[in-house]
Amino acid sequence: MSSALSRREMLHGLLATGVVMGTGWPLPALAQGEEVVPFLDFPEDFNPSPQPGVRFFDTRTLQSFLTPNDQFFTIQHYNVPEIDPASYRLRLTGLVNRPLELSLADLRGRPRIEHVVGFECSGNSGARGNPLVGNAQWAGTSLAAVLADAGVRDEAREVVFWGADKGTEEVAHGGAPTEVEQHFGRSLSILDARNDDILLAYEMNGVPLPQAQGAPLRLVVPGWYGVAQVKWLDHIHLQDARFMGRYMARDYVTLRPDQVGGETVWNETSVSRIRLKSAIARVTRTGGRLKALGFALTDGTALRTIEVSVDDGPWRAATLDPSNTRYSWKLFTYEWDGARPGEHTIVSRATDERGAVQPAGADVDTKKTRWENNGLNVRRIMVS
Repeated sequence: MSSALSRREMLHGLLATGVVMGTGWPLPALAQGEEVVPFLDFPEDFNPSPQPGVRFFDTRTLQSFLTPNDQFFTIQHYNVPEIDPASYRLRLTGLVNRPLELSLADLRGRPRIEHVVGFECSGNSGARGNPLVGNAQWAGTSLAAVLADAGVRDEAREVVFWGADKGTEEVAHGGAPTEVEQHFGRSLSILDARNDDILLAYEMNGVPLPQAQGAPLRLVVPGWYGVAQVKWLDHIHLQDARFMGRYMARDYVTLRPDQVGGETVWNETSVSRIRLKSAIARVTRTGGRLKALGFALTDGTALRTIEVSVDDGPWRAATLDPSNTRYSWKLFTYEWDGARPGEHTIVSRATDERGAVQPAGADVDTKKTRWENNGLNVRRIMVS
C-alpha cells in the first residue's frame, strides 16, 4: 500500500480488530501454553474507568506497540467539550506580525507530519500499576511552521496554548476568594515551541482524534509529560512574560532540593520533559521459562540499555523491540529460566546514551511532590 490514505485505512482496520503493529513486528498475544504470572503488588481494586472522563490502561494487558484508541489513558481537569469540526477555528494571537485563524481544513491542507509518541501523566506511578500511559501514532502539521507563517515578533518569549475545556476555580492570592472561569492552559518557551517535531495533531492511530483525546485538534509535544499535550486546542497566544496559569505555576509543580552555596534550597519547577523511566508491565511463563514485558519512556534521548534484575541478582540486558522509535515508548522483553515456586521480585533499569541512569532509593526520596515518578519500580510476582 503506497498511499498515506491506504496506510491509515490499514492501521484503522488493525486497531479495530485488535491486531496492532508498530513500525516493526507485531507483538503476539499469549502463545499456546503461555500463562500470566500474577503480580502480588498490583492494586486489587484496579478499575479501568475509576470515574467519569477518566480511563486507566491496564498495562498487564499490553499486547501491541501502539495503544488502541479505546485503551489509551484519558484524564482531564475540566469538561469534555463537544466541538463541531466544520465550524472549528484555531486562533493565533499576541506578539505576531500576522494573527491567524485556521479552520480544520486549513490545518489539514498544510504539510502532513506523523510521529509515534508515547507519554505518561506526570502523576503516573507503580503503586497504581502505571495506568496513565500510552503510545500512539499521531498525525498533524508542524507548530513551528505555523508560528513562522504568523511571524513571531522579537519580544515574544512564551507561547501559551489554551484548550476549549473550562471550569470555575476559586482563586485567592492574599485577598478574598474569588470564583473565576478558566480554560485549561499550558505554555512553552519560544525555543521549545520551535521544535520541528511538535504537532498540531488531528489524527490518532490513523483516524480523526477521538473526543476524549482532544478532537478536533490537540498539541503533541514529543518527549514531554501528558500535561503538556493540550487537548481541544483552540487558541495559541504569544507573550513577552512567563505564563502563570494554574497548571504551570501552582499545580503540576515539582519540589526538589538543590545545593546552592553549600546550603539546601528548595526549587519548584513546572512539570515538563519526561524523566528517564522503565517499568515491568507483565510477566508470563511457558513451562519453566519466564518472560517479562516492559516499557521505557525518555525525553527523546536514545537509550543505551535496559537491564533487569530478578531477586536482587545481577543486572542483565533486556531485548529492545525493533518497533521503538525516538519518541515512542520503548518496549523490551527479558527471559530467564529456573525460577522456583514461590514469591520473587523483578525490576528494570534504564540508562540513556548520555549516561543518565534511572534513579533508585534516596535519589528519588527527596522529591516532595507526587509528580514525575521515575524511580525503580520493583514488582513482586508469585510463581506457582
